[in-house]
Amino acid sequence: MSRIEKRFKDLEAEGRKALVTFVTAGDPDEAKSLSVIEQLAEAGADLIEIGMPFTDPMADGPAIQASSLRSLEGGMSIKGVLKMLQQFRTKDDETPVILMGYFNPIYAYGADDFVHDAKAAGADGLIIVDLPPEEDEELRIPAQHAGLDFIKLLTPTTDKTRLPKILESASGFLYYVSITGVTGTKSADIAEVGKHIQEIKTHTNLPIAIGFGIKTPDDVAAMAQIADGVVVGSAIVDNMHANENDETLPQIIESQVKALKTALS
Repeated sequence: MSRIEKRFKDLEAEGRKALVTFVTAGDPDEAKSLSVIEQLAEAGADLIEIGMPFTDPMADGPAIQASSLRSLEGGMSIKGVLKMLQQFRTKDDETPVILMGYFNPIYAYGADDFVHDAKAAGADGLIIVDLPPEEDEELRIPAQHAGLDFIKLLTPTTDKTRLPKILESASGFLYYVSITGVTGTKSADIAEVGKHIQEIKTHTNLPIAIGFGIKTPDDVAAMAQIADGVVVGSAIVDNMHANENDETLPQIIESQVKALKTALS
């Protein structure tokens, strides 16, 4: 059983929903980024998404776009991301970690080499935003053979004809993009999202986590009523940027994550 599957099963047995947090590797710098990632799990994050910075992150809004550019300007690379993950694993061998990003840097790295190195570093799953199911075999097949969950995205525009194609090769959990837009911008229509998730659940047993547009404890509490987990990214990235020169940055993020976690209890 993968760390991701085990974590969702444990949470279900406890009657709790998953808090999934996102940060961009290398933002504001490698040392601070790693210290925050380590703090996320201690603060109550059930799963951690680590963003692999890319110059053209088309699904991400201004906050995460800016964090990617800061990270790249600081010299972060795929190898750097995997090194950070490896360092994180020396202290935490239980928290599921998902690497999230875009295919171009992975293609340049080499899909098979990336899968091998990501698994060796301690990754549990991948979310590759710009790989539709018709085009994902080059990465998905070696990833799943290596034991990395290949997490698929669903959106408000995913219909009944499209859904089976997405579900047939999904694993770990499903990431539901709650808005037709980019991260960290508008809020979702919870009633419409709830209806769509209910429909999706009639076709799969995979857990569903909702992301995009979820910023506050109130947002988290509301979305947790209709899904198995919630993803908070831009709000954390914004808070990190606002306090990047504060020596207590890890503790500031810890307080934010604890407040989000409390909203799920």
